[in-house]
Amino acid sequence: MDLKTRKRLSLLVLVVVMPLYVVVAVTLMNWLDARFGRQPILIEVLIYVVLGILWALPFKKVFIGVGKGE
Repeated sequence: MDLKTRKRLSLLVLVVVMPLYVVVAVTLMNWLDARFGRQPILIEVLIYVVLGILWALPFKKVFIGVGKGE
């Protein structure tokens, strides 16, 4: 994949996919709260950290080298 395509795809991921992922993550946490009750704060932080890392794994190759010049 050339650099121009990766730049466009990374912009699409950050503008469209990332906000959708945030909505899904918050909805998941709200569902967990409704289903199992309020989680301890450390567990909740751990879940948010894991969800924060998981979104980037499929897009790792897209973001590599995007900030570099031609």
